[in-house]
Amino acid sequence: MRPPPFPPPGAASLHTRLSLMLTLVLALALLAGGALWLRETRNAIHEEIESAGRVAEQWLTVLIDETRLDGADGQARLMSALAAVGRIRAHALEITATGGQRLYASPGATYKAGRTAPAWFAGHLAPHLRVRHFDAGPVQISLLPDASRAVLDAWDGLTSLAGWALAGLLLAGIGCHLGLRKALAPLRAIDTAFDRGARGHFDQRLPAVGAPELDRLARSYNRLADQLDHTLADNAALAADRHFARAVQDRLEAERRLIARELHDELSQGITAVRAIAGAIQQRSTEQPGIHGNAQVILAMTGQMQDGIRTILQRLRQPAPEAPGTAGALVEDACRQWSRLYPQIALDCRIAAGAPTLANEQTHALQRLLQESLTNVARHAQASAVSVALAWNAQTVTLSITDNGLGLRADAADPRPRYGLLGMQERVRALGGTLRLERPADGGCRVEASLPLALPAGPSAPHASDPRSPSEELRA
Repeated sequence: MRPPPFPPPGAASLHTRLSLMLTLVLALALLAGGALWLRETRNAIHEEIESAGRVAEQWLTVLIDETRLDGADGQARLMSALAAVGRIRAHALEITATGGQRLYASPGATYKAGRTAPAWFAGHLAPHLRVRHFDAGPVQISLLPDASRAVLDAWDGLTSLAGWALAGLLLAGIGCHLGLRKALAPLRAIDTAFDRGARGHFDQRLPAVGAPELDRLARSYNRLADQLDHTLADNAALAADRHFARAVQDRLEAERRLIARELHDELSQGITAVRAIAGAIQQRSTEQPGIHGNAQVILAMTGQMQDGIRTILQRLRQPAPEAPGTAGALVEDACRQWSRLYPQIALDCRIAAGAPTLANEQTHALQRLLQESLTNVARHAQASAVSVALAWNAQTVTLSITDNGLGLRADAADPRPRYGLLGMQERVRALGGTLRLERPADGGCRVEASLPLALPAGPSAPHASDPRSPSEELRA
């Protein structure tokens, strides 16, 4: 299913998130700059008023000392001089009598009259300065610091800067949005390529855009797409090979059945006829020892030939495709037939309960594996006992054959081909299973095959480099 072209509700796109993040970083930088500006402005106002206060203090000290020398006229001269000055820079003057009566107060400021900065801003920015008092005999002169005009100038400057900052922030946000839109445009091509890949089409390749990170991503995707193209082609070839292998296998099975019928109908009937004639000759030649002995030899040889043909027929015949039955029933029946042929070897057959019904290919493979293993035990192992175990789980079915015979040996000097073991491995691998040949701790040999309950999508051929290849682990 193709992913939605837009993010789900509540989830912002990468473009939007990066734009907001950059705008937020710029806004935080502006706020930090504003805080630094406020601190510097507060220090500047403090320094300005403090400097003006020191100058006014010196002037008032000199003025008071001079007016005291004038005697009675000095008080009047002092009041006249202070009234003429009015306001001192960033300060107000106040004269009070000895009894606390206010005699004079300097007029209010005319600069930006009628306007004040907000109280919260003034409280944050206005410095805390001391009031200076001067003793002028019968009157008291107070020099009061007044930062309201400087604070108002700072407020006007701040509002002007805030307006420009907001305009700049808006332009920066728009610039980030457009710039990121252009920078992230290659991601749309990447999204389209991955979407086609998710639907099984790897025909699109990503171009280089000049950004090192995106170019590395494009090269990685292109290599992945090339590899997946090769994999799809290999899978198609494997599917074709598997189809061909099944056709060949079906043809081989048809030839097996044809040969089995010919052996049974032609050769077996001929041997039976020869055996009947030899029996008749034996009964009628009791007084002729030479003829009687030859007839007994013919009977023995034809008996051996019939046993050989019976064994060949058992190996050629496979379970009926229309009624494969369960794996347990198949193993139990094969063990019962083998015990009748080789009663001198003790056979222990253990089958777990609830055996599954397998596909024809799996049933056939298990039957061939069991027949080949038991035949090897009878011919080569010199064993006195053999055990057969069938078990399974939700994914696999496992068949193991263990004997107490001579065991395995690796003999590179033995030139004889081991077609039976190689054939077992090919059958198991063709069905996606594994075949192991082991030497138990107490001796003998164990053949264990595991088949998946589900058939694989393609064939699996044996590898010549497999260290567990049956051609390298042979019986003594």
